[in-house]
Amino acid sequence: MKTVLVANRGEIALRVFRTARAMGLRTVAVHTDLDATAPHVRAADVAVRVPSYLDVDAVVDAAVRTGADVVHPGYGFLSERATFAAALEKAGVALAGPSSAVMERMGRKDAAREVAVAAGVPVVPSYGIDEDPTSFTYPVLVKAAAGGGGKGMRVVRTAGELPEAVAAAKREAIAAFGDDTMLIERYVESGRHLEVQVMGDRHGTVLHLWERDCSTQRRHQKVLEEAPAPTIDEPTRERLTGAAVDLAREVGYVSAGTVEFLLDSATGEFYFLEMNTRLQVEHPVTEAITGLDLVGMQLRIAAGEPVGLTQDQVRRDGWAIEARVYAEDAFGGFLPQAGTATYVRWPAGARVDHALESGQVVSTSYDPMLGKVIVHGPDREAARLGLIAALDETVVLGLTTNTGFLRALLARDEFRDAAIDTAWLDKHAVPPPGADDARLLAAWVQAAELRSGPAGPFAADGFRLSGPARPPRIELDEPVVVGPDSVRELARSVEAGVVRLETRRAVAFVRLDRGGAEVVHQGQRHVFRRPDPVADAAGATGDGSVVSPMPGTVTDVRVTEGQAVAEGDVLGVMEAMKMELTLRAPYAGTVTAVGVHRGDQVKLGARLFEVTAG
Repeated sequence: MKTVLVANRGEIALRVFRTARAMGLRTVAVHTDLDATAPHVRAADVAVRVPSYLDVDAVVDAAVRTGADVVHPGYGFLSERATFAAALEKAGVALAGPSSAVMERMGRKDAAREVAVAAGVPVVPSYGIDEDPTSFTYPVLVKAAAGGGGKGMRVVRTAGELPEAVAAAKREAIAAFGDDTMLIERYVESGRHLEVQVMGDRHGTVLHLWERDCSTQRRHQKVLEEAPAPTIDEPTRERLTGAAVDLAREVGYVSAGTVEFLLDSATGEFYFLEMNTRLQVEHPVTEAITGLDLVGMQLRIAAGEPVGLTQDQVRRDGWAIEARVYAEDAFGGFLPQAGTATYVRWPAGARVDHALESGQVVSTSYDPMLGKVIVHGPDREAARLGLIAALDETVVLGLTTNTGFLRALLARDEFRDAAIDTAWLDKHAVPPPGADDARLLAAWVQAAELRSGPAGPFAADGFRLSGPARPPRIELDEPVVVGPDSVRELARSVEAGVVRLETRRAVAFVRLDRGGAEVVHQGQRHVFRRPDPVADAAGATGDGSVVSPMPGTVTDVRVTEGQAVAEGDVLGVMEAMKMELTLRAPYAGTVTAVGVHRGDQVKLGARLFEVTAG
């Protein structure tokens, strides 16, 4: 094995390249036109353009032309496509993953369920898609048989909701996986999402590398992950990991895989959910507690080597927690964000897997994950506090991320006490951090800038943070009180025009410009703009206008001009960064304008529909 091609982009491509370089391997990247200068392209020894990351023929051709011995698929894109694995097998190129036959069986939730039953692993009770929905015990979960990542899933609480839920899940599944086959299972209201990392080789060895808890999730999308699981005892852990190994051995699994389970909090019983036939986004927490390089193990197994470990040699040291940093406004409906990351600063002292740098454009064309911050500590509380501190030092200016939300969630008693289950975030709101402290810190920096600048009639007069009053002029040696804390000049540092201020409890980052200030405080980004008298005097758009809440693609238009609608009726559907959003009528009336067609790309704030009351 001399050359490895990574059939992916972003942080996972960089992650694989890091291990490949340590193993002395030549690296090959693939990229689309949009990613021609992306970090993963610059990091590789060779880069090959492909029309799409989903183009099986183009990626296989790139592997053959560059002499790749092995292809690592990362996660997402082609990582669970049996057709991709089969094409590589036909071309004589090894895959850092299971065979196409195993991927076909375990990559589909319906076939994987049959394997689990054969292995004696408990499964969630299910219903046939064609059965009478009035006979179901609700709530139920509608989910795509193909793919993963929470796509194509809907919780249904009544028989009347089922048709629309199935239709929406099918649309999402077709877009994400090209397959709209659906399963219907009983939905466990209060449960914990547990998954077991397994690793198998071609010599018949299958090991588990302990479990992870991914219960902190929103709408089936993981938010925080940790290892080990905080709420299970050793007998349950033994049964859980044993079931995962039995399942993997039953199907003859090779390489890294994850067996996912749902633990019913009410009964203490666990059920098989699905198997991910690839590396997981959250694999770093397993690497942290075991000290193993999962990518290195995958590559060596792909080259025909044995795992090289026995089960009792797999250690479990300390605790690790991972936070996924996304380009999304978590306190604004979790809507995807796009734009230029004008300044990026990742924390020191933590593991950060990312592919985002200052000046980089974040597009809605790909998944919104920007990076992952992982902290390993001697126990769970040390890891939790360490991750809070790391997120305080995570800064992205130019667009909004969910960092402040992650920080606030980690600081909650419910997470500290491991009381959050899979449904918690769908039922509870995490309050956003207030803007007052951030505004005061920006005013302090502005005052310092004014005092250190030139005097006279041409001196800068700053900006208005809020209201008519100018920010206070503060002596440089005078502390600014922020809650119980204070900020002093001695705690100030500057990098690339961004001021870092340190308090006893948290840090803040402030950048001033002619239009106002941009502040990141406790991970949350705040933008304070100078009032624009022209914009303030302009008339507001009509109340009946339905505008795009995010940049994205219109996937469905349900109405025509002149059509009567009731309040809440679906006008259309749009999608961005794998998130589907339904656009509804604000009140009963008539559709007087339809400004889009299916397939249109729209910008944030674009007027899509107009509804006139009456």
